[in-house]
Amino acid sequence: MIQEIKNGHVRTETHNGVTTIEFFHPQSNSLPHRILEELVHAIHGAGNERDTRVIILRSAGDGAFCAGASFDELAAISTKEEGLQFFSGFAHVINAMRKCPKFIIARIQGKCVGGGVGLAAAADYTIAIEGADVKLSELSVGIGPFVVGPAVERKIGTAAFSHLSIDASMWRSSDWAKRKGLYAEVHSSSTEMDESIERLSHTLAHSSPEAMVEMKHMLWKGTEHWDQLLAERAAVSGKLVLSAFSKTAIAAFKKKV
Repeated sequence: MIQEIKNGHVRTETHNGVTTIEFFHPQSNSLPHRILEELVHAIHGAGNERDTRVIILRSAGDGAFCAGASFDELAAISTKEEGLQFFSGFAHVINAMRKCPKFIIARIQGKCVGGGVGLAAAADYTIAIEGADVKLSELSVGIGPFVVGPAVERKIGTAAFSHLSIDASMWRSSDWAKRKGLYAEVHSSSTEMDESIERLSHTLAHSSPEAMVEMKHMLWKGTEHWDQLLAERAAVSGKLVLSAFSKTAIAAFKKKV
């Protein structure tokens, strides 16, 4: 199934118990609100699909995995309500991944920024390629990684999350991401990465569905309050994006690209 979105898509395919969800946007696989909505729909659908045993989340192309929030949409936000709605999109995706009863493997073929780091962190098992560096750039545009923060902090710990959040202009290498636990594996080529994803997804597709559901509940224990927490965080981001600092920083960024 392909959900057509202006200047992008979300595509879902299922083969032999493995459902692949792919998103695409021409601006380095950034995430406008419509793509976030379709990702939530696709994750819920695959999670409830009887024929799906495991999910692979990937983006299209061989460039960036995800550039994070759409700067066009960030720049257009003019009220707290619009800000809340936009950032709630990221909250809904993370919560959909968290509550999905199937394991989600993330395929990271390139750099991750902001919300892209959140997707990598919210996956149950993340496999990347060398050069898939990460950055939480939110502070540099007057906001902060409030919505993705709980997922990233859960995966890499408070110290590493604070380093990534505070030095918002610095890229951390794929090796750093693996050492901190964001990536489970880092491979030297896309061929090796895809072979590992195929091996693991095949194994999980032939594992006990009931056992995997119970394991997922166990691994995500302590996050039951995230529906409320991430909504509160989205409201914080939605307020900050209206500040004069944020408006100026976003406009300056858009001029550079």
